[in-house]
Amino acid sequence: MSVILVTGGTGLVGQAIQYIIDNEPEGSRFGKRPGEKWVFIGTSEADLRNQEQSKKLFEKYKPTHVIHLAALVGGLFINMKRKLDFLRDNILINDNVLHNAHELGCKKVISCLSTCVYPDKVDYPLDETKIHLGLPHDSNFGYAHAKRLVDVQNHAYKDQYGDNFTSAIPTNVFGPHDNYDLESAHVLPALMHKCYLAKKNGTPFVVWGSGKPLRQFIYSRDLARLFIWMLREYDDVEPLILSVGEDEEVSIGQAADAVVSAMGFAGEYRFDTTKADGQFRKPASNKKLLSLIGDFEFTPFEKALEETVQWFQQNYSNARIGKP
Repeated sequence: MSVILVTGGTGLVGQAIQYIIDNEPEGSRFGKRPGEKWVFIGTSEADLRNQEQSKKLFEKYKPTHVIHLAALVGGLFINMKRKLDFLRDNILINDNVLHNAHELGCKKVISCLSTCVYPDKVDYPLDETKIHLGLPHDSNFGYAHAKRLVDVQNHAYKDQYGDNFTSAIPTNVFGPHDNYDLESAHVLPALMHKCYLAKKNGTPFVVWGSGKPLRQFIYSRDLARLFIWMLREYDDVEPLILSVGEDEEVSIGQAADAVVSAMGFAGEYRFDTTKADGQFRKPASNKKLLSLIGDFEFTPFEKALEETVQWFQQNYSNARIGKP
């Protein structure tokens, strides 16, 4: 019997993995396999910053495999305001998960990193060899260093004990069960929520910035399939970028157009160019992924966005929307 523990199992990516496990045909490449038990846990079950609670959680479920998604995350402003919290909380979470997985003799752990771990000054496209080539951007200094340390720990556990610990680096993830709180949401869920409110209230839909910056968006359910594939077929300690190709970058303007279309919004729609654009682009290469996984079809951006908008509209009252 394999027991796969998914930390952060109630969040965006955890919910997507659960959806794929529940809906793909059993025994298929991404479906549940015979003899597998999947356990999805959130903060209500254990505070992974706490050593004792973490130990009890691992002793309770005795996982053979772990997909580690749990983290303290937030938008730009809160990252800048609480650098120590983002550093310390994530170090504690990651250390407790990896230490308990080692103590229990887990066969494999995949931790989730982020492209923000990369140096602020770096040659593009990003690839798996460039994580430690310089300091991360000062705005997410705490979070980025804590996530970088996961890669360091993975190598240390492998070198000293032979543990099969690795990590994944997704680009901009979106999908059902995202964080739509306008104070802390990432760009796509924020656009969806803003457009929803503009349609509901009969007010203009105003997109901050010029709309020109480019991003690689990956649908959470595609990312879920890639995590399941990594769990079964990827056994290298080196991290792996999980992303659509560089040729599939989407501008913020195109993303906003797609939201307007999916929402059926017919009101006033404009860009506020007095607001900052942020980084113009930070392309990441998925060449290593494609060379290993073979045939994999990413969901077209417009289709994935339509499915997400539909979910958001149907589940608005229960979604993570923050204060009205």
